[in-house]
Amino acid sequence: MSIVTVKNLNFALPEKTLYKDASFEIFQGDHVGVVGQNGVGKSTLLKILLGERLPDSGEIKWQKGLKVAHLDQYAEIEADLTIQAYLELAFEEFYRMEAEMNGLYAEADEKSLERAARIQDRLIQSDFYASDRLIEQTARGLGIEALGMDRKIGQLSGGQRAKIILAKLLLEKPEIFLLDEPTNFLDKEHVTWLSNQLAQFPGAFMVVSHDFDFLEKAAGQFLDIEFGTIKKYSGPYSHFVRQKEHLREEYQREYVKQQRHIKETESYIRKNKAGVNSKMARGRQKQLNRLERIDAPEFERKPRFVFPEVNETVTGKSLVVEELEVGYGGQALFAPLNFGIRANEKVVITGFNGIGKSTLLKTILGKVEKISGDIHFARHAVVSYFEQDIHFEDQNLTALEIIQAEYPLLSTKEIRQVLARSGMQAEYITRPVGTLSGGEQSKIKLTRLLLRESNFLILDEPTNHLDAASKTALREALELYHGSLILVSHEERFYESWIDREIKL
Repeated sequence: MSIVTVKNLNFALPEKTLYKDASFEIFQGDHVGVVGQNGVGKSTLLKILLGERLPDSGEIKWQKGLKVAHLDQYAEIEADLTIQAYLELAFEEFYRMEAEMNGLYAEADEKSLERAARIQDRLIQSDFYASDRLIEQTARGLGIEALGMDRKIGQLSGGQRAKIILAKLLLEKPEIFLLDEPTNFLDKEHVTWLSNQLAQFPGAFMVVSHDFDFLEKAAGQFLDIEFGTIKKYSGPYSHFVRQKEHLREEYQREYVKQQRHIKETESYIRKNKAGVNSKMARGRQKQLNRLERIDAPEFERKPRFVFPEVNETVTGKSLVVEELEVGYGGQALFAPLNFGIRANEKVVITGFNGIGKSTLLKTILGKVEKISGDIHFARHAVVSYFEQDIHFEDQNLTALEIIQAEYPLLSTKEIRQVLARSGMQAEYITRPVGTLSGGEQSKIKLTRLLLRESNFLILDEPTNHLDAASKTALREALELYHGSLILVSHEERFYESWIDREIKL
């Protein structure tokens, strides 16, 4: 039975159509990955299904009484609540039922006892009596336990908040989840745990993700958004990729075949429109006018990243860190660190989410005050930094205006060219940054680095929000980069083949 049916969905932005007469169904137990390039409308689709955005036209029909949950990392949460107390809210209804049951048992009459017994059966079936164990398992699986279960919500970072909201959703066990990039703030072991949980989930879910290992394990169906269409595929992610490639090849063949037919027909018409075969030529012209033409293939735009390098070279070590203590308010997050980065060396820093990888990078850069220790960059080191959090002070500025403000000597044409090389679609370059997808916003941040010479890159989760083509282009650019590199990334597949060394926190 369909739990949500979408028919003839149409939605357009001022400069682009996202969906044109798109239709699909989600059934009970469907585990659906929502995929497509940056900017095609994956997150927008979830918002339309949730009623947060209205389509231009079309029908969206949910099964009545359905319990729908979605990951809203900006949801308001009482700051004084502890993590434990917040996760217990997942069982709030059952706590009320337990209180009612205890009251009924106290009344001790036959009718009250019968109702109390029915409530108790439901509590047993809902795993309410195992709630403490379930909270503990979920907190451990997502790396929340390490934060301290008595820690208050107001003390958490945005990524940590997103994790506890996700944990509460998992504990609530709705009929369907709608999740947008749930792995962005998880480390690889926690991504593995989440993928296993979702794979075993008896209900349905729709998840937007660019983490293809995660999708391979968790999802069994895919909604692929491309060029205004939404097409549903069945099977694991690797099978979907093969299916799509086969369909693209078939589309290409059909397009070439039709173009050949059109050219041959047009040639015949030109040669015969005034001769004895003019009547036949006019007939062929009418057939050609009625022909439903196949659009020219316009598959993935392939970004091209090239990080410009300074002429100054560094010999020996680009960075030396000695007895460095990192933390806040004098409280260190981990033991003192000692390491060096050689010129041209590429290093990845790993450790569970929340341990302080981003704080370490900011401390090295002087954006967060160190507790103690020494940090020495080489005299000729020129550093460029990619910050994990997507934040633009003025959400109304466009990508063009943001880059122009930072590089006023560049012409509009030059800025458009470099944004296009980053994979940004032309129609998004002049849109307010606050209306863009996470992937498009990440490309603006990467564009800044493409315009700045360096010999030392420090990148904090640069692949978050990026589609497959952008990740491939970024990986290739970093492999070719001759300077030093410190990378923080939870995607082992992204860096495992070319990184020189791993530093584990």
